[in-house]
Amino acid sequence: MYYDGGFGMGGMHGAWWIFGALLIGALLFFAWGRPWERGRRQTPHEVLQRRLANGEITPEEYEKRNALLDRDVPGPMD
Repeated sequence: MYYDGGFGMGGMHGAWWIFGALLIGALLFFAWGRPWERGRRQTPHEVLQRRLANGEITPEEYEKRNALLDRDVPGPMD
């Protein structure tokens, strides 16, 4: 009678298949980005920084809008 070492799928051969499947699953999970951050909203400052980085606004527009955002931020005593 053949004893498979307790893995049920042919000993270590089955363990390698499971390891490979887990590895591929982990790679696919991280290839699509971080799913826990997909629904996260960006702050107005992050949106402004992204627009500057993409060339949608000029540095002068960035400074002007950033100053407006900083002015409207409530302080610790407000």
